[in-house]
Amino acid sequence: QRVTKKSKYGNFGMMITEEGDPFCLTLERTYLNNKPEESAIPEGEYLCRHKISAHFGETFEVTGVKDRTDILFHRGNKIFDSKGCILLGTGLVDNTITESARSFSKFMLYLRNDSEFKLIIV
Repeated sequence: QRVTKKSKYGNFGMMITEEGDPFCLTLERTYLNNKPEESAIPEGEYLCRHKISAHFGETFEVTGVKDRTDILFHRGNKIFDSKGCILLGTGLVDNTITESARSFSKFMLYLRNDSEFKLIIV
């Protein structure tokens, strides 16, 4: 993931594949000193693992974030749709990401044979 725009409306970024190809847009909350359920993830390298969430179903969890758990990839359009998780979308309109359900489905299909992957946030 590469953050491309930081604003009071959240951190808008782009998910990039290992091959360097753009994959989808991302939206996280703004960075608030890594405060659980309110902050973006600090820059760094993390291992994401397949998880079945009671609320979101099949997804991936970002692990290894100091003092935080349950950081998931899921559907949503605005930062208030997230409690410190990563939302996925295809476009950006009025500080919201669009087509989140479609992007999330594409994300899960892309990773269908993987139980984990490395996430680098810069």
